[in-house]
Amino acid sequence: MHASIIRVSIASGVAAALSIIGVSGASAAGTHAQVPGRAPAGAAPHAAAGPGMQAWIQRYNGTRAGDDDASLVAVSPAGATVYVTGKSHSPGTASGYDYATVAYDAATGARQWVTRYNDPGNGNDVPSSVAVSPTGGTVYVTGQSDGGTALGYDYATVAYDAATGAQLWVTRYDGPGHGTDQANSISASPTGGTVVVTGYSVGAGSGDYATVAYDAATGAQLWVKRYDGPGHNTDQANSVAASPTGNTVYVTGSSYGAGSAADYATIAYNAASGAQLWVKRYDGPGHMGDDAGSLAVSPSGGTVFVTGSSYGGNASANDYATAAYDAATGAPLWVKRYNGPRGGHDFASSVAASPTGGTVYVTGQSHAAGSAQNSDYATVAYDAATGAQLWVQRYNGTGSGIDAATSVAVSHTGETVYVTGHSFGGTASGYDYATVAYATTTGAQLWAKRYNGTGSGTDQASSVAVSPTGNTVFVTGHSAGATSGDDYVTIGYNG
Repeated sequence: MHASIIRVSIASGVAAALSIIGVSGASAAGTHAQVPGRAPAGAAPHAAAGPGMQAWIQRYNGTRAGDDDASLVAVSPAGATVYVTGKSHSPGTASGYDYATVAYDAATGARQWVTRYNDPGNGNDVPSSVAVSPTGGTVYVTGQSDGGTALGYDYATVAYDAATGAQLWVTRYDGPGHGTDQANSISASPTGGTVVVTGYSVGAGSGDYATVAYDAATGAQLWVKRYDGPGHNTDQANSVAASPTGNTVYVTGSSYGAGSAADYATIAYNAASGAQLWVKRYDGPGHMGDDAGSLAVSPSGGTVFVTGSSYGGNASANDYATAAYDAATGAPLWVKRYNGPRGGHDFASSVAASPTGGTVYVTGQSHAAGSAQNSDYATVAYDAATGAQLWVQRYNGTGSGIDAATSVAVSHTGETVYVTGHSFGGTASGYDYATVAYATTTGAQLWAKRYNGTGSGTDQASSVAVSPTGNTVFVTGHSAGATSGDDYVTIGYNG
C-alpha cells in the first residue's frame, strides 16, 4: 500500500503566491458496502422561503471519525436525486480511503443510500468524478485506486444502480508503465451506451493522457487512446465531455511541448472507435506553464470551450486563459485572457456554457488588489461567438483573505449563474463555503451564502450543480466537524 495519494501537477515556472485547491481494462472485483437510507442525526432540512435560502443540509461522517472529503455533486436528469462522491476513511486503519457515494432526495435532503468501494488490496481509493446516465438509472464514479505495491495506482470506474446503490460493475485500467494511473474526469454519453474516463497514466518513459471508453451496461472496455505530447514528458488530462449527439468525445489538460514547457492540449475522439479526429495545443505568451482544467461543449455541439491557468510573463504572472474551438475541425475561434487588478496570479478552475449557447462563464481564483497574499473569486462572462468580455464580478469574503472559487454552473432557465468554493471568514471561522449567485445578463450579484461548519474549522466547497427541472442549487465539499474530523457537507439552496 502506498503511503500517500499521488496528484500529478505541472510546474508553472513561477512560485505561486496563493494557495490553490485542485479541482474529475478487464473487470476487477472490489468490495463495496451499502448502507440503507436513513436521515442521520444533525440533518437540518429547512423551508426555502426565497432565493438563496437554505433548503436542507446533510453531513456524512463515514465509518469512523476520520477525514471524509466530497469532490463532486451531480443531479439526476429528472431532478429528483442528488449524488455526491468523494474519499472517506475506511473502517479499518490499515485500508486508507474508500470511494464513498451518497444519494439524497433533491427536495428534502433525505439520505437514500450510501455505497463504498474498497480496492482488492485494501489501499487508498480516491474518486474524482461522478456522472449520471441520461435515463437516470445508473451512476458512474471514477478515480484512482491502489493496485498493490508493485502496480501503483489504477483507474477504477464503478457503476451503481441509481435507485438502490447496488454495485453493477467495476472495471480497472492499469497503464503500460504499471505506475500511477489517475482518472480525473468521467462523462456519460447522451445516447446512454458509453462511459468515457480520462486522466493521467504512466507510459513507456513518460506520463500520458489516457482516455478509456467502456460499455455503460457491462463495463466492458471498448477502446483506449493515449496521448504523449511532443515534449514526451508529463501529460495529464483533466476534463472530458461528450458532444450532445454522443458522436464525439473531447478531452483537455496539460501537455509538455517541444521547448514550451506545459501547454493546453485539447483532443477530439470518435466516440465509437476512439479514432483521433484532431488535436489543438495552446502555448501562452509566457511559454512556460499552461494547464487546462475544465472543458464544456456548447448545447448545439458546435463549439468546445476550455479554460485554465496560463503563464503570461513576469508582468502578469498566471492568467485565466479561455479558448474556443470549432468542435468539428478543432479550428481555434478565439482565446481570451483575464489578468486581475493586481497583475498577479489568476487561476481559472471551471467553465460552463449557457443553455442557449450564447454565453460562456468562467470562474476561479484571482490575486486581490493591493495584497501580496490574498485572492478573490473572479467570475467572467464571455460572448460565446466572439469571446468579447461581457462582465467580470469579484467576490471578497468577510475575512478579506484567500477566496478561491472551484466550480460554476448555470440554471436551466439561463437566468442565473452560480459559483462556489472556499472563502476566508476570519480567525473565528477559518475557511467557509461561499456560494454566490449572479444574474447572467448583467453580472449583478443576486445573493451570497456562507457556511461555517459545526467545528468552526476549514470548510471547502468543491462542486456546484443545479437542478435540471427546478430552482435548487446543490453544493458539496468537506467541512470540519466538532468531533468527527472532516465530513462531507451537502447543501441545497433555493436558487
